[in-house]
Amino acid sequence: MFRCPSCGKGRFKDEVAVACHMNQPRSGCNTWLHDIIWLDSVRTESMDVDDEELGGFTGSVNEEGISPTRDFIDWFPGASRTYGTGHTFLDIFNSDENSVHCATSLYYPFSGRKDWELASWQLHSGLSMGKIDSFLSLEIIQGLPLSFSSAKELRGRAEMLPSGPRWMSQVIETKHPTKSPVILYWRDPLDCISSLLNHPSFHDQLDFTPRKVYTTAQRLCCVYSEWMTGDNTWTMQSALPRGATLLGTILSSDKTNISMMMGDRVVHPLLISLANIPMSTRLKTSLNSFVLTALLPMPKFLHKKKCMHGVLEDRLVHQCLDLVLEPLKRAAHEGIMLSDPVGSTTLAQIATAHSKVDSNDIEAFFREAQKFHLNGVDKPFWQDWLFAEPSHFLTPENLHHLHREFYDHDVKWIICAVGETEIDFRFSALRPVMGFRHFHGGISKLKQVTGRAQRDIQCSIIVVSADAVPSAVMTAVRALTDFRYLVQSPRIDDRDIEHISTVLAKFHANKHAITAAGFHRGKGNKPIDNWYIPKIELMQNIAPSIRNTGITMQWSADATEHAHITGIKDPTRSSNNNNYDSQICRHLDCVDKCRHFDLATSLLDLRLQTNLDQHHVDDDIIDFDVDDDDDLPANLLSTVKSPGYACPITNYFAMAKVLQHREVGTIPLPLRTFVVGRTAFHLAYSLSIRAISIDDAALKFGLPDLRSAFADFLCREDTHGYGHIHPLGGARRAGSNASLPFNELQIWFKLQLQDTEFHDTTNVRPAQTLNCVPPSDIWTFGRYETVIVNNEDGHSWPADGLHGHVIAQIRLIFCPIRKMDTQGAWKDHFLTYVQHFNNSTEREPATHLHLLKRVKRSNGTRIDDVIPVTQLRAPVNVVPQFGASADPHLTQYNGMEHASEFWLNKYWDKNTFYPLLMYFDL
Repeated sequence: MFRCPSCGKGRFKDEVAVACHMNQPRSGCNTWLHDIIWLDSVRTESMDVDDEELGGFTGSVNEEGISPTRDFIDWFPGASRTYGTGHTFLDIFNSDENSVHCATSLYYPFSGRKDWELASWQLHSGLSMGKIDSFLSLEIIQGLPLSFSSAKELRGRAEMLPSGPRWMSQVIETKHPTKSPVILYWRDPLDCISSLLNHPSFHDQLDFTPRKVYTTAQRLCCVYSEWMTGDNTWTMQSALPRGATLLGTILSSDKTNISMMMGDRVVHPLLISLANIPMSTRLKTSLNSFVLTALLPMPKFLHKKKCMHGVLEDRLVHQCLDLVLEPLKRAAHEGIMLSDPVGSTTLAQIATAHSKVDSNDIEAFFREAQKFHLNGVDKPFWQDWLFAEPSHFLTPENLHHLHREFYDHDVKWIICAVGETEIDFRFSALRPVMGFRHFHGGISKLKQVTGRAQRDIQCSIIVVSADAVPSAVMTAVRALTDFRYLVQSPRIDDRDIEHISTVLAKFHANKHAITAAGFHRGKGNKPIDNWYIPKIELMQNIAPSIRNTGITMQWSADATEHAHITGIKDPTRSSNNNNYDSQICRHLDCVDKCRHFDLATSLLDLRLQTNLDQHHVDDDIIDFDVDDDDDLPANLLSTVKSPGYACPITNYFAMAKVLQHREVGTIPLPLRTFVVGRTAFHLAYSLSIRAISIDDAALKFGLPDLRSAFADFLCREDTHGYGHIHPLGGARRAGSNASLPFNELQIWFKLQLQDTEFHDTTNVRPAQTLNCVPPSDIWTFGRYETVIVNNEDGHSWPADGLHGHVIAQIRLIFCPIRKMDTQGAWKDHFLTYVQHFNNSTEREPATHLHLLKRVKRSNGTRIDDVIPVTQLRAPVNVVPQFGASADPHLTQYNGMEHASEFWLNKYWDKNTFYPLLMYFDL
């Protein structure tokens, strides 16, 4: 009988049963998982993972300006000085008139933490006041010691919470009559920026110093990423007084439809953020880094000429923006003293980093204004803003420009070339991939397509249509696809910009083939023989924009589109459909108060608990000074969970690190979470098949060569020793009746692989599942994934691309159950049985895709091998070659077995695209 090394329980029949017992959360034996549970509750960004384990470097720099990523950095001298102390987040929180009560009751005006938790839940629930009253009238609720007994009283207590930037309203006079009064609701943008600057979530995250980043010490190749690496920031900082801090505002002004709730009505919000917040932080929707600053009025003008209505609306937008942003313009000229998260005060001067304005056609606006002599306020809002250059801050934006161009044009060209029925069938025959939408009905009839759906179509459109589109047309479409992927890189240098310009020129050199074939069509399906497409014209400005303001990814509208939902549509749903602007402001004011109150009380509660742990004193003798932040740990503010955080990514790199330092005998062995290079592996402790004979496994999975393949593996192990890279292929030496030092296998149907971002090894990506499932009712041939396999010693993925690697399909994941008294390094390691494809470097000229063929022996059987799981590197997407006309027998379930030739889809994932691009295109 076996005994659990953690809790001491016995009566387990074998080690497998012990492992399953230790992995069950309800068994009471989970002490060894304590560290893992803790890691899983913390955001991935805060994980402390060794650089050596990730196979890369962090982004810090030494005194000579050389980063461990081998970049060479020139910092702008004398930028961003501090002048004494200012106000921290808690200082502002404690300046409220009710803060005197917090000395005795931290959660005032609520009675305590539990009282506040229930109140917060109700305030965020979206329940009407009537439903809240109904809930509070329940007998079981009335028995609770709550500080409120009605919805009105609850809202009254919420109003007493410390306030953030306050909402104001103002009537706007117009020269032309409107159907209703024009009311502008807005907040001081300086207050909004101050709330971002001293917010604890951005502690130690703000970037204030312009810099030039180079790849070599000779400073010949410049690197662009964040806004502070662009040429504009260096130029702006040069024009500022020495020691002044440059703040870059991000403005987003775009209409959003609320017609589902309000008929044909729209709302025009103005959102503001800071380019000084790193994009990896700023674009996380859960961090609320975009603050709603104004609700621009959208009145109906009564001008007799309908063509003037749009002009008057655009003019009003700029008039309101000019009024709202006046404090920022003044700060740009004169400077203003602001405080950062740690309370240091700096002289800030505010510039425009990026602006997305709904009325983009400024030339048409001026033309119409001059025609009808509307000489009142005929200037755009940025006219008197220091350093405001429209050609720089009106930057390209991926969601509305690149992805929308793809769906509006590229997809239509391909559908026209392939045919609606054919393209729909090909998409329906694609294998479902985790995290990607499967288009069962095809794509030609889609009405509303989200940005994520556009991404999923873009990932497969080239491989799906590769054989059915004329070569020159495919070359043009492929060039545009390469262009979109290249400009979305989080790190772009001068060589990358040359490559971006080259692929865009390739499109323009081949675009005539699209019009010549009649694939470029407009309304009524009529051919168009010109290229007057603004979104394509805008692509010419992307390379200069990258040099001026940094990469385009940082200006993504994903975060602002999400803010439209949480900041506009959700509050509108809870309104009574009257005066919705004012109700939105009231709702958001309550949400901001609750969010800040929850964060502040969490910080103060944590500090109180820290003091208790350190000093071991009673509550009634604590000298608790809420105005002093000096005793807070440096990393405290970055680890406190704010409301709204998404579920953290399971970090198998960190888990493997924890398990390696556990004492022998306290955890099940062999470890099923481990790291090799930049890949983390995780196998479940619950086995898919606890024990099966090798012959039965070969029959169940359809692997007649399994026994001999394992015998050859053991032979190589004996010859070269443990840790040897097993090359795939070669003659089979062992016979089908080879003797093996084991009789049974443990089998898993799934394996989790996790890697890091290609450009940033400190950023852990979500784990991906490799399925290895035997035939079933739906998957009649089984479900087996394709993966990159390390095939030669001395090569690493992704640094070397496919050099020293092959593409293979995993067919079995197993661990032998050794016989008593048998020896061999293989007995404590996980193995996989794979069938690989050829590794030719030749590509199809038009698509630049790599054609894969199954490697077979002379008798027609597939070549397969047993290798350690540790040779796997990353999953890849392989798509059957459909030919000019797809085989009607193909389905999503049989494609990998039915087809004999495949495309390696480099567009499936950006982490795959970039290393394959290095291997194939450069």
